[in-house]
Amino acid sequence: MTEPFLSDFLAPGVDADEVPELAALNSARPLLDAFITLFRGTEAEVLMRLLVLREIGREAEAPRWSPDALRARFTYLDPVKLETVLKRLRDNALLAIGEDGQYHLSDIGRNAVAAIAMLLRFGEEEDAELGFLTAQLAGLQAVGGVTAESLGHLLSKLNDLTWHFEEAIASGSEFRILDARRRLSANGRWLERGTDILNKLLADPEVDFDIARIAQRIGLAQSRLARVDAAFQRALNKIEAQRVTLGGSGISSSDVAAWLRRLDIAMLASFAEGGLAAVPDLPLLAGGHELLDRAETALGDDKVRGEVDATLPPPDSSPVGTAPDAEDLAMLEHFTHRLESLPEPRPLHHVIAGGGFALASYRLSLLALLADGEDASPVDGPIGAFMRLPLDVRFGDELVPVGEDEIAAINAGEVVPRATALPAQS
Repeated sequence: MTEPFLSDFLAPGVDADEVPELAALNSARPLLDAFITLFRGTEAEVLMRLLVLREIGREAEAPRWSPDALRARFTYLDPVKLETVLKRLRDNALLAIGEDGQYHLSDIGRNAVAAIAMLLRFGEEEDAELGFLTAQLAGLQAVGGVTAESLGHLLSKLNDLTWHFEEAIASGSEFRILDARRRLSANGRWLERGTDILNKLLADPEVDFDIARIAQRIGLAQSRLARVDAAFQRALNKIEAQRVTLGGSGISSSDVAAWLRRLDIAMLASFAEGGLAAVPDLPLLAGGHELLDRAETALGDDKVRGEVDATLPPPDSSPVGTAPDAEDLAMLEHFTHRLESLPEPRPLHHVIAGGGFALASYRLSLLALLADGEDASPVDGPIGAFMRLPLDVRFGDELVPVGEDEIAAINAGEVVPRATALPAQS
């Protein structure tokens, strides 16, 4: 089976020279041929070529290899297969042989090895794409080669992240929001690095118009990502207000959901054993005459008149002076007085501790009401007084060990009086 030509992919009557988008690719054919050589064939062949090429390029002090040195270096490979790989790399200009008969990487081969090494480096981290694009942009800026296309790749990635985070918030899932928040935190250093690059680009009065336009759009996308953390916190506060605590145990519905998410399918399926029962196949214990008698009674006039008669019972006087049972809010009022006298920011576990795990869980669930503020608070009453306290609660992602008062660990956070909050930067 013959390989298709480039003209086979074009519409009838269109020549490759008439497509300007192909010009940049055609001018880079030697580099593209190098990557085609590396990645064409089976998975095993590709891995062997990359292995040999990377190991040859890894030796920086003595970059030239004799055939015997290569065979000694790759003793774990089949000699015939090794010769085949070396010949393929040599024939396609990834390896070169000097006049002394020693192997060394060609310029194209070294560029290919460097590019693959950078990709593998970022492949070890979460969201490798953003890190790779930012590092690539920093390198281009260092040599004065930033292009609108390289900026466009970064803008596309930032818009994709924004869409992902907004979708997580719209889902209302606590676990998706927490995962998205961790992802945003992991990308924080790349966002800061991207901001530095943009500031330097926009500070240049001779920057190209297209580059400046895309750089401004990247700045807007980064501003949206900077505000999304507050949106995460608001969504988590709403979930916290709706969280159900199972009795006085301090275990919430979120704890149960997190525990279930850690189980495998077999364990989840075992919970249904004995919970479902088939309807028994019982014999019919009534004959035709009995069924006919029941039908005549159901369709009789007495039955119809009984269903139509819907006379209300006579009214009864309601008891006078009976007050409804008052809810015991002594613990809430005591907690309110404690927070009213809070002089300075305090760690979260210091604020809620006291009286054991159950009381600490109750106080922690009350702190979620502070996020709603005056907009959603009742007009009066102990609950409204608590919700109008001038306090902010800031939650973190890490766990802080406590080891006392029946609390092993708790999420990092603090309760901050609004009077001590820093003013917003203008």
